[in-house]
Amino acid sequence: MGYWEYHKKESLIALYIAITFGLFGIAHLGIILGVNSSNIFILTIRSIAYLVIIYALYKTAVGHWSK
Repeated sequence: MGYWEYHKKESLIALYIAITFGLFGIAHLGIILGVNSSNIFILTIRSIAYLVIIYALYKTAVGHWSK
């Protein structure tokens, strides 16, 4: 849905939120499939997701994406 919103309104914040939810989905799927939650793969995916959403919120807060 975020990708659709990105194409509809050219909103980068929607794209970054979609990427974040996708990364969290991958991490949750790994846990459901039996990967330990302290595995380096899961921790890396979660860290990247948190960094992406922090970047998107920062860009929104400073007004770089407002139209």
